[in-house]
Amino acid sequence: MDSAHVPVLLREVVAWMHCRDGGMYVDATVGSGGHAAALLKSCPGIALLVGMDRDVQAAALAQKNLAAFRDRAVVMQGNFADIKQILGTLHMQCPDGILFDLGVSSMQLEDPRRGFSFKAQGPLDMRMDQNTAVPAHTVVNTFSAAELEHIIHTYGEERWARKIARTIVKRREQSPITTTTELAQLVAEAIPARHHPRAIHPATKTFQALRIAVNNELEHLSRALDESVGLLRTGGRLCVISFHSLEDRIIKQKMRQWEKGCICPPRLPRCACGQKKTVTILTKKPLLPGADEIGVNPRSRSAKLRVAERV
Repeated sequence: MDSAHVPVLLREVVAWMHCRDGGMYVDATVGSGGHAAALLKSCPGIALLVGMDRDVQAAALAQKNLAAFRDRAVVMQGNFADIKQILGTLHMQCPDGILFDLGVSSMQLEDPRRGFSFKAQGPLDMRMDQNTAVPAHTVVNTFSAAELEHIIHTYGEERWARKIARTIVKRREQSPITTTTELAQLVAEAIPARHHPRAIHPATKTFQALRIAVNNELEHLSRALDESVGLLRTGGRLCVISFHSLEDRIIKQKMRQWEKGCICPPRLPRCACGQKKTVTILTKKPLLPGADEIGVNPRSRSAKLRVAERV
């Protein structure tokens, strides 16, 4: 198994997916295959596990790393927002469990050519699927100050979004902003030094915001969750790992709505919408990594796992 990426909350995922003999499972963000391999090892009776990833390189690596399970594992390259369509091509109906491990992987962060990180100089790309979408350098160099401010404030929850956006626009008038380190330096300069965060790099929130916007992550997540809960068999489980508040908020709200069912105003004497409860939330509070895991893998510190079961 590739050692560059350490799957987070691995024991918790294996326990809460609760795999059974003859079951069919989906790892919708297979990455290098760490979670998928652990599930297949934990339950040798799994009939089929489908791994998917929008990143071509990740899908190829997962195919290699899961070769020992080739009789029980299939890897597909594709966006999890298209999960229903992808599983349809495999004639897979009513899976017993679906896993999402959101965010950017260590492999992507540590490859300067992908442009996800400000720690090493690389092109401003940030695309999960490099065959689609608009790269980050196009966003940074062509979007208006108002558009950049909206992206940085909405997806990065950055209080200095306006100043950062204006600094970017002013700087690009001289020459295009083309590298990760150049952008990171601009952001750091835009934020007053006394307001630089202590725990993270000043450009962290801006890079997160651009990545989310480039890959349309939140819209795709919302669609994927709705499709996934509709696919699960009764008793099937949906496990979702998130890494920032925007993702977690969507997951929490979706699960609560599915569990509640009815969306009618409280003043109505009886339900008129016809929506029924579709899940039971199994984790009333999200599961968090322990101190031991964080010590081994610091990137796991912001991870949250939520689990719901189809009824």
